[in-house]
Amino acid sequence: MSRDFRKVLEEGRIHVFDGAMGTMIYQRGVFINRSYDELCLTMPDMIRDIHRAYLEAGCEIIETNSFGANRPHLAAHGLQEKVFIINQRAAEIAREAGGEQAFVAGSVGPLGIRLKPYGSVSAKEARAFFKESIEGLVAGGIDLLLLETFSDLHEMRQAIRAAQETCHLPIVAQMTIQVDGKTTFGHSPEDIVKALDRWGADVIGLNCSVGPAAMLEAIERMRPLTKKPLSAQPNAGMPREIEGRKMYMSSPEYMAEYAKRLIQKGVRFVGGCCGTTPEHIRLIRDAARALSPRRTAELILVEDRGDARQESKRLTPVPAEQRSQFAAKLLGGEFVSSVEILPPRGADISSLLQGVKSIKEAGVDVVNVPDGPRAQSRMGVLATSHLIEREVGIEAVMHYACRDRNILGMQSDLLGAAALGLRNLLLVTGDPPKMGPYPLATAVFDIDSIGLVSMVNNLNHGLDLGRNPIGKPTAFFLGVGVNPCALDLEQELRRFAQKIEAGAQYAITQPVFDPRQLEIFLERTESFRIPIIAGIWPLVSFRNAEFLSSEVAGVVIPHSVMERMRKIGDPEQATLEGIMIAREMLAEVRGGISGVQVSAPLGKIPLALEVFRK
Repeated sequence: MSRDFRKVLEEGRIHVFDGAMGTMIYQRGVFINRSYDELCLTMPDMIRDIHRAYLEAGCEIIETNSFGANRPHLAAHGLQEKVFIINQRAAEIAREAGGEQAFVAGSVGPLGIRLKPYGSVSAKEARAFFKESIEGLVAGGIDLLLLETFSDLHEMRQAIRAAQETCHLPIVAQMTIQVDGKTTFGHSPEDIVKALDRWGADVIGLNCSVGPAAMLEAIERMRPLTKKPLSAQPNAGMPREIEGRKMYMSSPEYMAEYAKRLIQKGVRFVGGCCGTTPEHIRLIRDAARALSPRRTAELILVEDRGDARQESKRLTPVPAEQRSQFAAKLLGGEFVSSVEILPPRGADISSLLQGVKSIKEAGVDVVNVPDGPRAQSRMGVLATSHLIEREVGIEAVMHYACRDRNILGMQSDLLGAAALGLRNLLLVTGDPPKMGPYPLATAVFDIDSIGLVSMVNNLNHGLDLGRNPIGKPTAFFLGVGVNPCALDLEQELRRFAQKIEAGAQYAITQPVFDPRQLEIFLERTESFRIPIIAGIWPLVSFRNAEFLSSEVAGVVIPHSVMERMRKIGDPEQATLEGIMIAREMLAEVRGGISGVQVSAPLGKIPLALEVFRK
């Protein structure tokens, strides 16, 4: 049976949340490659003991071990069908530990996937995921809901709606900010407090990502804008890497001193997040007890001038055909030509530039520069593309992948590209590191190509990813990749449509070796009404064909083509046969496409140029 937390909200006292659950689990020897939420089923005694340790330290509100217990997160561990039971057990374990002594807050974290327009998940789908988790928590007997560590207000809105549509329990809604006081999506403290107040959160707060100093500065900006209680659960400072492990170094005394300052600035619910332990909470409790309930900041509400986001208007973008020569020619209905080349492995680009000069002399329109294909490390595409345009005077199409950068890094790169005068982009999700020679490298994938297109489209309208004005809009010509030979063609078509909806203006296919497969794709996408450029790859040997077919994602080579290459043993003849196959492919599909991109096999630019010769 849940307790009435609304009475706590009405009485005006200071209350203490618990600290980090993940930190305590890790200290007990559970590695982070496991689902910590599943431990509610497999190691309930350990979770119960952690709750009791925080209760003994003096906290009044304990959080369920269910932060990532939603379908998208659990699916990564094959646990997607256990969403309800994991959340229910999380609540029951916390209730067993707390008894009548403590309130139980049902912890609900973000989904770990991006919502439209930065991802493919709709608002309705997101609410369904949140509801599934919340229903389990409610069944387990929670007293309140804690929506925590959200960086996207749009996702938080769906979580709040899901909570309101599922139960009538009080809602504590906590966003997470960076050291500059904004979320990764650019939401300011003022944006946060106004939105959460308007949407009906009972307590508005911040948690995670930063230590107490940065959080205090944000709280000072939030307090005058709402009558709602505020909460704060900072990390134990910023993590430092020591012998390969991330360690939080802020002492319990330091956290307690800042808890005092947070309370004096108007926070009524205080606790800890990553790196905090029962000892941190013990001293935070002592600090809270030392302050009179009435010695918190006086509520002086300033005039609400509306949602600051509404002041950021989308500017009229530069007409697409004016963004580059490539855009003008392609959108003007002319057939365009391109050669795809690889950036150098080292810092010397001189030989590559010589090859690009031959491409320009051959009358090719643009050079395509892939971004870490097959997860291999080469010179960055931004530098390579800029040097090509500056030194040779031919336009580059810069591929840009989501794999290696978070969304802040992506935006920074793209603003830099705009400042350097680069205009043509091909936006792709990117191959995962495990496909390349660097198995220990980590992937980021904050967003996929759909979200990236939406983000760059916003830049073209003068807004950053948080919809803050950037001044003069960028003028990127936005391309995307498509795969006519995808195993799940329906899914590929759906994603292609979503990319166009997000702002894509042209597409380049994966290398195609089957004319009929491309024709089917073109027929299915006729209504999409954007130019499609066919990717063509001249084979140089049967071994090369085997490699492409087996080890390059998205490439399908028909048996008939494989047989043609297999029958030729002489290397020189095999290369000529590969060029002939590429020419035949181009001749057969030319009438249905807007251009062609020929890849330089093994970096051999002359072989790519041979495809254009009759």
